[in-house]
Amino acid sequence: MAKALFGHVVASAELRLVEENAALRARVRRLEEELEELRTQRDAAIAHELLSLAGDTAEPALA
Repeated sequence: MAKALFGHVVASAELRLVEENAALRARVRRLEEELEELRTQRDAAIAHELLSLAGDTAEPALA
């Protein structure tokens, strides 16, 4: 009977661990998406700044 009780306790602890792992994976996924969005915004801001610094004298890069 002790083995059955031990198995029951371990199973609930493992279930809790699986649930926590899933929650952490979801959080990491959301943070990675947010990071990608921020990088895209940063790149757009840098491109805008570079274009504004170049002004009207900008030439195509392959000219």
